[in-house]
Amino acid sequence: MSQTSRTAGTPEALTAPLVVEFPFTRSLGPVQSAFLTGLRERVVLGVRTGEGRVLVPPVEYDPGTAEELRDLVEVGSTGAVTTWAWNPAPRRCQPLDTPFAWVLVRLDGADTALLHALDAPGPEAVRTGMRVRVRWARERTGAITDIACFEPYAGGGAAGEAVPHSGGFADPVTGITTPARLDYTYSPGRAQTRYLTALAGRRTVGERCPSCRKVYVPPRGACPTCGVATREQVEVGPGGTVTTFCIVNIKAKNLDIEVPYVYAHIALDGADLALHARIGGIPYDQVRMGLRVEPVWSDDGRFPDHYRPSGEPDAGYDSYKELV
Repeated sequence: MSQTSRTAGTPEALTAPLVVEFPFTRSLGPVQSAFLTGLRERVVLGVRTGEGRVLVPPVEYDPGTAEELRDLVEVGSTGAVTTWAWNPAPRRCQPLDTPFAWVLVRLDGADTALLHALDAPGPEAVRTGMRVRVRWARERTGAITDIACFEPYAGGGAAGEAVPHSGGFADPVTGITTPARLDYTYSPGRAQTRYLTALAGRRTVGERCPSCRKVYVPPRGACPTCGVATREQVEVGPGGTVTTFCIVNIKAKNLDIEVPYVYAHIALDGADLALHARIGGIPYDQVRMGLRVEPVWSDDGRFPDHYRPSGEPDAGYDSYKELV
């Protein structure tokens, strides 16, 4: 297949908001189970180390000696701020929707500090050493959010020692599911900006290494073998060859594709690196190495939604063996 190549000027780099979000599920051991169940019951528990220090939040193993820790103790719901930072613009799912302070609070009876939010009218109202107390959530389920936040406390000084606690509660919390979310702005850089711009015109371009002459798709901006910058654009495809593949049997959340389906590495004609894409238009159990495929573009024409058989004879193994 013929190729067209050119050295393109540097385009303005693209940027786009990107969100990575997934539920994180974990089981709890006896220490964390007691801590979270205690919060549900408006009790704050810590754990005592062999040296007598009280750690809040509690951990299963001593961070200094790696000794297993099980000696639970109850500490106060009041304490002192050890350090803080003002948050003028709360973000989605943060403890408060008005400006607040992030604080480290050493609760009465504890030797370490707990990170949480402090509800204060402004940064001038916050200081290291100020006394604060827990503001409990109205509805508590056995999570760190059962502490709605901390609030200034005008009461007395530190209370007495931590009190031993069995850690026993009715209906203990044994597992949690926490939504994990990361919001950020992504910039693909010069090379992939060119690649994405070309896709919007239904063209696939890579970049050629000036040293080894290999064409990388998607382009990386530099040759991973030679370590030199790549600038020469090379148009590849649109057809390609399946080099290897896997059958997906687990349905992904929010992905409207029935299982099983196939994801494959596809060596586009003229490329020296296989990219991965979904295979459609053929039963999953008929996908094979060497299958010749062509792109099926998305409804808006901005990227290949998947690849389907092109009707050409299968490629011989020797033609793609270096790309498996």
